[in-house]
Amino acid sequence: MSKPVNNLVIVGGGTAGWLTAAVLASQLNSKKNNAVQITLVESPEVPILGVGEGTWPNLRATLRKIGVSEADFMRECDATFKQGALFVNWMAADNGELHQYYHPLNTVYHSSYEFSLAPYWLLGHGQKQRYDHAVATQSQVCDAGLGPKEKTTPEYQAIQEYSYHLNANKFADFLTRHCTEKLGVKHLLAHIKGAQQDAEGFVTALETDNEQHPLVEGDLFVDCSGSKPILFEKTFNIPWKDISDVILNDMAVAMQVPYSDPDRPIASHTIMTAQDNGWIWDIGLYNRRGVGHVFSSRYTTAEKAEQQLRDYIGEEAEQLEARVIPLKLGYREKFWHKNCVAIGMSAGFVEPLEASAIYLYDGAANMLADQFPRTFEAMGYVEEKFNRSFTMRMEKTIDFIKLHYCISDRRDSQYWRDNCAPETIPKSLQTKLAHWAEHPPTRYDFENAWEPFNLDSYLYVLYGMNFNTDLSHNSDSFNNVNLASAKFAEVSKMADRLTTHLPKHRDLLDKVYRFGFTKI
Repeated sequence: MSKPVNNLVIVGGGTAGWLTAAVLASQLNSKKNNAVQITLVESPEVPILGVGEGTWPNLRATLRKIGVSEADFMRECDATFKQGALFVNWMAADNGELHQYYHPLNTVYHSSYEFSLAPYWLLGHGQKQRYDHAVATQSQVCDAGLGPKEKTTPEYQAIQEYSYHLNANKFADFLTRHCTEKLGVKHLLAHIKGAQQDAEGFVTALETDNEQHPLVEGDLFVDCSGSKPILFEKTFNIPWKDISDVILNDMAVAMQVPYSDPDRPIASHTIMTAQDNGWIWDIGLYNRRGVGHVFSSRYTTAEKAEQQLRDYIGEEAEQLEARVIPLKLGYREKFWHKNCVAIGMSAGFVEPLEASAIYLYDGAANMLADQFPRTFEAMGYVEEKFNRSFTMRMEKTIDFIKLHYCISDRRDSQYWRDNCAPETIPKSLQTKLAHWAEHPPTRYDFENAWEPFNLDSYLYVLYGMNFNTDLSHNSDSFNNVNLASAKFAEVSKMADRLTTHLPKHRDLLDKVYRFGFTKI
C-alpha cells in the first residue's frame, strides 16, 4: 500500500495561511478523527503585511463554503462591499479634466460571450456613453454611492455582483477563531528553526522552539510563511522569477485614515488614482479608509511618495503615521515540490493593483482541496497539474496588470515612458494587443477556464483607456445593430431602475452591522 497522507501542516498564518486552513479543513472534514488532521504553525511575532484590502467575488463562495455568517464576517472585519475599481488619471488629462473609468465586477447586462456589445460600441452605437456605462449597470450604481444589494437580500446573494473591502489583520483573526473553534484546526505558536527531510528529500517534520512541540510531523506541508519562505527558499531553494523588468513598482507607503465625519459616504469601489511615478489606492472600510501609494524606487523616493500621499489625503493625514512596505515582485518556478505547496507571498506577488493577491490565495487553497492527494503515490500527478495551473495564473495576472500601464497615453514622466516601452511589455501581451488593434477581443482569446482575468475584465480596461481597435475594414460583419441598440437601451433602463431602488452604501452597511441579513 502507498503511504497515506493523514497530517497536513501549514507553515505561517495571515490571510494566506488561515484561508488555506479554512478551505481544507472544511472540505476534508477535519473535525472527524479519521479525516486529514490540520495543524497551523505560526510565529507569534511576524506581522501581517496587509498591502491592499480588496477581494474578488470568489471569496463570497469560499466564506459560504466554510460555514461563515456573512454579517458576522463583515462586522468583525470592518468589511464593506466592493463593486469594482475606479481608475483615475491613468490617461492624460483631456481639456483639464482627469480621465476616469470603472472596472466593475458586474457583467449581467454585458453579454460578451454570447453577443458582444464591444464592436458596436466601437462603431458608435453605444448612445455616446463611456464603455463601462454603456455595457453594464454597475458603474452608475457606484457613481450614485449605492450598495450592491438590499438588507432583505439573503446572505451572499447579489443584485449587483460584489466582493469586499476588509481589514486584513482582523480577517486573519476572524479565520483563526473560526478554524480552531469550528473546523478542528490545531494552532501552534512557535518559531520554526528548520525542516527535517528523508532520504528522498521529502519534508518529514518542522523543528520549532516550542518546548512542548519541538517537532511537528506531517505528510503534506503548505508554505504560507511570506516573502522569505521557510520551505521553498530556505529548505528547497526553489528559484524565484523576478518580474521587476515588467512590473516597475517595488514599494508602497500606506496609512490608516479615520473618518473625521462618521456619516461620510463610503465608496463601494476601490479608487485608484495614478501619480507621476505610481498610483494611490483608496479603500473605504466601515470605520476608516486604507490609503496607500504604490511606486517605483527607481524614479522617486519613499519621502516624496509619502508627501504625495499626504497631499492626496489632505488635512486628515496630519499626525498620522505612514508605513513603508517593500514589495518583492515575482513568483516561484515551482509552486509544489515533493510534499510541499507554496501559497501566498511564498508563491508569488505581482502588486496590489486589481486585488489579485487574495484571489490567488483562494484559488490555490480550493484547487489543493479539490485535488488533495490522500497518498504519496497520488502526489506526483497533482503536483504537475498544480504547477502548470499556477504558472499560467501568474503569467496571465502579470499580463493583465501590465495592460493598465502599457496602453496609457501618459508620457509626462520617465516612469510612464518606460512602462509603455516595448522592452517592458511581455511578448504574450504584445501579440494580443497587435491583434486587438483590428479585432476586438473575443472568448477565443481566453481559452483557459482558470485564467484570473477574463474577457470582460480586458474589455473594461482596454476601452476604458480608449484603446484603438480599428474596425473600418470589417464593419460590415457587425450587422446586428438593432439587437445591439436594444441591449444598450436595456442597460440604460436597468441602470435607472437600480439607482432608484438600491440603498446608499453606508445605510446598507449600518443595517447589516445592526441586524444582519435575511436568513435563507
